[in-house]
Amino acid sequence: MSHFTRIKTKITDKDFLIKALNLLGYSTQENVMLRIRGDHGVGHVDEHVEVAITYDIGFRKVKDGTFHLVAELDTWEEPFPIERFLQKVTQAYAKCIVQETVQEQGFEVVTESKSVDNTIELVAEKW
Repeated sequence: MSHFTRIKTKITDKDFLIKALNLLGYSTQENVMLRIRGDHGVGHVDEHVEVAITYDIGFRKVKDGTFHLVAELDTWEEPFPIERFLQKVTQAYAKCIVQETVQEQGFEVVTESKSVDNTIELVAEKW
């Protein structure tokens, strides 16, 4: 029987999560019921998520205030493993938070670079 896998994240802010997913090129929908079909098309499994990017990949907020990645791994179609997907989302999420925080403090991001190991460096100035 197909099922959803849930992976805990450290993501806590829905707005920054949506910004991060959009930054990575994903369109998002809010408050969606994910659905996967059961084996041989018989039955189905539903899961409510606060943010979805496909019919079987989304993020659900849990009691501790964090989001869990919810995905049906049997039909995973991204060009990289789910662990790498989650790393990309987490990095974009952190980048969005840093950019907004420095802007709120009167700084402007003047350069951005990415190293071979995918580390992002932002340089901000304040005049």
